[in-house]
Amino acid sequence: MRSWMKQLISCIFLIAVVSALIEFPELSHLKSKTSPKVQAQAVKDLIQRLINNRSSEFEVYIDESIGPKNRNTFQLSSTENGIQIVGTSGVAASMGFYYYLKYYCNGQRTWAGQQTELPPVLPVITTPVKVTTNDQFSYYQNVCTSSYTMAFWNWDRWEKEIDWMALQGINLPLAFVGQEAIFQRVFLSLGFTQADLDVHFGGPAFLAWARMGNIQGWGGPLPQMWITNKLVLQHKILARMRSLGMIPVLPAFAGHVPKAITRVFPNAKVTRLGDWAHFNATYSGLYLLDFQDPLFLKIGQAFIEAQSNEYGTDHIYNTDTFNEMTPSSSDPSYIRAAGQTVFNGMLAADPQAVWLMQGWLFGDESYWKPELVKALVTSVPQGRMIILDLATETNPIYQRLESYYGQPFIWCMLHNFGGTMELYGAVEQINKGPFIGRQFPNSTMVGIGITPEGIHQNEVMYEFMLENSWQSQPRDVNDWIVKYARQRYGADSPSAIAAWKLLMRSVYNASDNHRDHNLIVIAKRPSLTSKDQDKGIYNAPTSIRDFDHVLITIRPTPTYDIKSDVWYDPEDLFSAWDNMLNASFDLNGSELFLYDLTDVTRNSLQIIALQFYSAMVTAFQKKDIPTVKEAGQNITNLLADLDHLLSSNERFLLGPWIADARSWATDDNESKLYEYNARNQITLWGPTGEIHDYASKQWAGVVADYYKPRWQFFTNWLVQLIQNGSQWDFYIFGEKILSTVEIPWNIQRYQYPSTPTGNSIAISKSYHDKYRPLTKDPFFRELLGRQLKKKQLKQTPENLYDRKMKFFQ
Repeated sequence: MRSWMKQLISCIFLIAVVSALIEFPELSHLKSKTSPKVQAQAVKDLIQRLINNRSSEFEVYIDESIGPKNRNTFQLSSTENGIQIVGTSGVAASMGFYYYLKYYCNGQRTWAGQQTELPPVLPVITTPVKVTTNDQFSYYQNVCTSSYTMAFWNWDRWEKEIDWMALQGINLPLAFVGQEAIFQRVFLSLGFTQADLDVHFGGPAFLAWARMGNIQGWGGPLPQMWITNKLVLQHKILARMRSLGMIPVLPAFAGHVPKAITRVFPNAKVTRLGDWAHFNATYSGLYLLDFQDPLFLKIGQAFIEAQSNEYGTDHIYNTDTFNEMTPSSSDPSYIRAAGQTVFNGMLAADPQAVWLMQGWLFGDESYWKPELVKALVTSVPQGRMIILDLATETNPIYQRLESYYGQPFIWCMLHNFGGTMELYGAVEQINKGPFIGRQFPNSTMVGIGITPEGIHQNEVMYEFMLENSWQSQPRDVNDWIVKYARQRYGADSPSAIAAWKLLMRSVYNASDNHRDHNLIVIAKRPSLTSKDQDKGIYNAPTSIRDFDHVLITIRPTPTYDIKSDVWYDPEDLFSAWDNMLNASFDLNGSELFLYDLTDVTRNSLQIIALQFYSAMVTAFQKKDIPTVKEAGQNITNLLADLDHLLSSNERFLLGPWIADARSWATDDNESKLYEYNARNQITLWGPTGEIHDYASKQWAGVVADYYKPRWQFFTNWLVQLIQNGSQWDFYIFGEKILSTVEIPWNIQRYQYPSTPTGNSIAISKSYHDKYRPLTKDPFFRELLGRQLKKKQLKQTPENLYDRKMKFFQ
């Protein structure tokens, strides 16, 4: 097709998309108040941080007039001195720089590192480039990200993240740091004591869920220096975000109050929310102020006023009253009153307030019927609430709720739960989904967003997704990935490109509504049957719980069946592993290549572990002790090898996570508390494993000292059961492994390394030689091939919210 015809079709497509959208004048005030001069300097500083002395070759200007209102536009051109970047905002100009870095200089800047070495002479832009975003907003963060990933970040790490946000065009970031200082100020002024707050605030690694009213006090008490230091950090975060032209989203009051409310205000009308994730009454069952009680508006107004006095405001606030909690009434009038009161609390302090709400709760279709959703979202004037359609790539809620009954929404990719580490993506959904959202009848879509519960994984999906802010139509994935590989490594490598093409058609193309929950067998508490897992969820007489999906189901006969998440042909993954090793001859100097090679090797080993696990389960059914021991030894050997591999790359080390936690301490007691928070979140997630393994990490240290001992314990346990003629009992095993392996690791204080050891390429090659032949075994191929046959059966996918809540309820 001729190029002019392609351009014409693209223009027609873009015009059709834009014309389908509804504009909201109520949102027009959500824009930067920072002067063009300050924004331009902030972008220059960002560029200098990335490319050091080459930054003088870029001129940056901010000019709102070059693009349409309520859209980010950048313009690139060559001058005698280098490259000129003009943007409608600092974010737009930063996008322009990143566009030039990627598509003219083959560069990339991601969480795992950067490839920003420029050619000796900057490539000339022969025809000026002008790009305008499709939407008003590009949003970033899930409320959980602040805990699963960002809990212990200092300013240096936040500075890098804000740079990344700007380069990716994010102009609407969540800014939740430091809010405990504001709540403390407000609650103390109302007569609560610090002791009341000590049992209300969550610990440093669990603040996200305390803020949402799911739990209270777990991981605490929160030290005063933590509260104060986070307030100081928030000032830096907001200053930098605003200097780049971003619109930070601040918190608001949702109605959750300390349990001492009944003492401080004995006449206050309150209800208690239900328990969450089987946490006991000490840590769950928070008090919620009645929406008709005057105290609700008083606290809501006081919080916004105190926060605005401290940090200023950009007039947009996020809060969630019923996140993963069922309201006490299903009367639409009650739900409407809830929405009105929460918003009025904002409005009393800020007449220009806009409420940004996560739409995650609406995934619970058993409670949130259309009439209740409509009651909540229409309780706020049209255009004064924005809903995050939180996991649109797998569960697009806007489609069944008539574009949220006229309220604007943001099309989001959730992608990752708990910050777990598995190669995963749904590339076709995110390639086409935002364009479908914009064309939806009477679409109220005002932006795209990324809402991962945890980051530092699957970077290719985030690079791909965020380009949707300005792409005019879905892309050819094969063409795009060729450019991606070149940008990532700064060189052409046919083997690396072949590897990425294989990955994009397999692990990154989950088209069966699969979601990235933690279903990695080696990173889960070992178990035998899915029935046992279900007992742990629904009928556990103790707090011992486990996930609702496992990889092996034992039949009455001594056979097994794959039940899970190999949604792709594993041979594609293993072939990508082959190609990545071939590419190591060309790319061994690239930090991003070393990360990717480690990641692909890691994921290959976890799939290979299924063969050993299956052999163990079958042998147990046959009461074959030697084979149980052999299979168990194979798993623990593999885990030792995996830990050795992960130790070779700093991005896969446990040490930095714990060191960052300790760095906030002012004395040994605080250090002990912070380290316990860091260890508990990624393992037990609760005092007795209430949400164990949900946020598991395949990091060197965790694998060797936590997962490996669990599998050794499991192997020995099965052998003893056979020897004693005993039956498998999920509850007894859970209690024993909890007390013997899991709690001891949580409370130890071994200082894990923060620097890598060993050569990632050499280690990956050695394990490829050791394990790759196993993947060609007919038994193993048949084992994994069963999943592919299962995918041919079309089944109604389970609702994403329902799947997660099976775990939490």
